[in-house]
Amino acid sequence: MSSLKLFNVGSHGVAEIPTRPVERERRLQELVERHMETFLGVRFLASEYSTGPRHGGRIDSLGLDENGAPVIIEYKRGQDAGVINQGLFYLSWLIDHKAEFQHLVRQRLGTAAAAQVLWSDPRLICIAEDFTRYDAYAIGEIQRTIDLVRYRYFGNDLLALEPVASVTGGHHQPGSRRMVARARQITKGCAEELRSAVDAALVSLGDDVTQVDRKQYRAYRRLRNFACVSRMHKQQVLIYLNVDPRKVDLIPGFTRDVRNIGHHGTGPLEVRIRSEEDLERAVPLFRRGYVGA
Repeated sequence: MSSLKLFNVGSHGVAEIPTRPVERERRLQELVERHMETFLGVRFLASEYSTGPRHGGRIDSLGLDENGAPVIIEYKRGQDAGVINQGLFYLSWLIDHKAEFQHLVRQRLGTAAAAQVLWSDPRLICIAEDFTRYDAYAIGEIQRTIDLVRYRYFGNDLLALEPVASVTGGHHQPGSRRMVARARQITKGCAEELRSAVDAALVSLGDDVTQVDRKQYRAYRRLRNFACVSRMHKQQVLIYLNVDPRKVDLIPGFTRDVRNIGHHGTGPLEVRIRSEEDLERAVPLFRRGYVGA
């Protein structure tokens, strides 16, 4: 059970905002589908998608995440381990029906999006009122990319989405203490070591950080991307953070607002790393992106 509490802090004192159950599972689903990109960084494709008469099921929600990965989202009003098994069943169906999914993407998002679908990292997102420690352990034993997300309603119009556990399909694992230590031992002028140090700094922000590789960039993700490291530059490291540039004191040559400038990956704030000193002053910005993801 989540220990998350929410308080209204005003001039007349502090009052706890009570939680309340969702009346219908479908209401939660409709809310997430309407604002899927804001909540999860996923573009909505379809609701209650039929898997055909042979499989006899309906996928709650289908989407495409910001890295181009197919996403299945399953919802449960309460606590039910079956949501994971059900989602895995649909994920298996999806992998066997790639052409059908790409046709759906082409219809909804266009030819370019369909051509960039990342089949190496399909995702399952399970949203439920709660999960057990056994659920979190179980998904670690499955070679799939799975996110468990706990929801809570507070008062009349507040919704909290709390990541409980995230695992990848075995391709990338969070960084170790040895990697973090290496971040402090950069040979001057060595771009590859600098890139490794940036990687170590980003994955060390939390145990829930996962990585997704695309040809043009590597994404660092919680529920959604918080940083993307470009692969297109050899003499420096360019990172795009999910941080509002308007809330940062921009420094020429170090940080830049790229909201209206094309770039690979996601994130409106560009950070340029050329030295260990640059990396040290970038770490607080990394943390801001991580907290907001």
